[in-house]
Amino acid sequence: MDSSNSTEIAHDYPPFFKIYKDGRIERIAGIEIIPPSLDSKTGVESKDVVISPETGVSARLYIPKTTKESQKKLPLLVYFHGGGFCIETAFSPQYHNYLNSFVAEANVVAVSVEYRRAPEHPVPIAYDDSWTALKWVASHTDGKGPDEWLKNHADLKVCFFAGDSAGANIAHHMGLRVGLEGLAGVKLDGIVLVHTYFWGKEPIGGEDTDAEKRGKIEALWRFFMSSNEYDPKLGSLGCKRVLICIAEKDLFKDRGWYYSELLGKSGYRGVVEVMEAKGEDHVFHLKNSTCENSVALLKRIVSFINQGQA
Repeated sequence: MDSSNSTEIAHDYPPFFKIYKDGRIERIAGIEIIPPSLDSKTGVESKDVVISPETGVSARLYIPKTTKESQKKLPLLVYFHGGGFCIETAFSPQYHNYLNSFVAEANVVAVSVEYRRAPEHPVPIAYDDSWTALKWVASHTDGKGPDEWLKNHADLKVCFFAGDSAGANIAHHMGLRVGLEGLAGVKLDGIVLVHTYFWGKEPIGGEDTDAEKRGKIEALWRFFMSSNEYDPKLGSLGCKRVLICIAEKDLFKDRGWYYSELLGKSGYRGVVEVMEAKGEDHVFHLKNSTCENSVALLKRIVSFINQGQA
């Protein structure tokens, strides 16, 4: 038997994955997963739920330590993980640990969405899966739905979407879809976009200063995405507030600023806030969650979510 196809590489996208000529896909990064737990440091409890057995769409749910003893329902955070649409999961250690800290600090109930990833499932499948997850969340309106945590502890009238990198891209698209289609039973208060993975046909700002890095991003973007443009219906975002978080050394920084400018020109009537972390690079807060800028970023997002909730 000729085994050459099993070792010959058809496409190589370091540090993310390789596609071999026999169709096999080897992910290089973001492959570790850990189980849900009762986190000893934060007291946050988590569990996994299957949303769609047919597609495998699922989620990891988080509740803070004091929730079960309280009758008061808490704001709901729906989180979309990053990883360039192709690596990482809702069950990755860095996202599990980040959501534990986030939920404890913000005192929210969280749903971390596990969507199908490219290249096996190219965009827009991640968007469709995320929308499926949101409709599942919405099914818990008025004490209905299958999950006791959401029925008993989550206030669907105070909901936020958040994500980093590709997850921020998804959060944007979900916010837009809520604005265009509605999500019965859910009131989307705001979205938080951290180091958003946006791109385009032409370089803007300082994007053309690193040709090699730009080339890698463009190759991956073309491989996954059917469109390079911002949606012309941007002003239809279904929330009243947007927080855009930017890192000074991130190649996607200028896209974040550009997004904020487009919101202002689109007719969007909500409030747009921008926070830039000086001296930091893409998703620095996941790589070093205890540094000064990571702590400041978390506190800013928590403040954004808790604004007006006291």
